[in-house]
Amino acid sequence: MRINEDEVVELAEMFRLMSDPTRLKIILACLDHPVSVGATAEMLSISPSLVSHHLRLLRAARLLQADRRGRQVFYMVGDPHIRSMLTDMVDHVAEGGESELIEAG
Repeated sequence: MRINEDEVVELAEMFRLMSDPTRLKIILACLDHPVSVGATAEMLSISPSLVSHHLRLLRAARLLQADRRGRQVFYMVGDPHIRSMLTDMVDHVAEGGESELIEAG
């Protein structure tokens, strides 16, 4: 796979942002449908200002997209690549210990 240095830095930054449990919960909350700041704050039991701070970072990294509806802004995972990667990783984690190790020999 070929990727230039700037793209490596951008990719590393995306993974760094997603490594924070709160930000990852926010992204996962926005996977299936658009979610408002208030609904996200209530869902995660954190302040709307903290949610807004995280959303600003996630939107700048193009992990989330915003859609203004009147006075409210709704956030969603709009990029199918991000959606697919996250759903695959959630499925992988959910499999847990179901897969067996194959011993050589």
